[in-house]
Amino acid sequence: MELSRRDFLKASGAGVGGIFLLGALSDGVALAAPVKQIPLKKQGQEFSTICPYDGSGCGFIVTSKDGKVVNIEGDPEHPVNRGGSCAKGASMRQLSADNPWRLTKPLYRAPGASEWQPMEWDETLDRIARRIKNTRDTSFIERDSKGNIVNRTEAIANLGGSALDNEECYLLSKLARALGIVYLEHHARI
Repeated sequence: MELSRRDFLKASGAGVGGIFLLGALSDGVALAAPVKQIPLKKQGQEFSTICPYDGSGCGFIVTSKDGKVVNIEGDPEHPVNRGGSCAKGASMRQLSADNPWRLTKPLYRAPGASEWQPMEWDETLDRIARRIKNTRDTSFIERDSKGNIVNRTEAIANLGGSALDNEECYLLSKLARALGIVYLEHHARI
């Protein structure tokens, strides 16, 4: 069947008129039933928090039970992320102390060894500080080839990671500049 332009306009007008007539005769009764919300049983006590990573200020809900974190999820009522999260925010559960995969001691692998050995924090920090100091002392440049004062070292580089929050990045860059490190870089996303 072929539909002429005139027939199309008649049918369209009748359809639109029917819709308006249906709306006028329905007395404000909704044609669709409201969605029933399923009540969710809370697993424990909920706290709201802010993501510590990239400075966007995304909101999260932390659920704890018996003093342990059991869930972390985006806060759907937070104006910044509205329940969503990036990869770093979604991995916040790994920050909790009761995470079974979280390392609690530094590991050290001696040169030529194939196994990692746990070390104490004091020994680890002393060893790192001594190596940084020795490298800086042996490679420190006070003046360049033209005689300008530069006070730098080119033997150490600093690469900030995406697991650092804003405050840690700020402190790390201040430390690197105080040591005279010129190769200072950071990546905020994976």
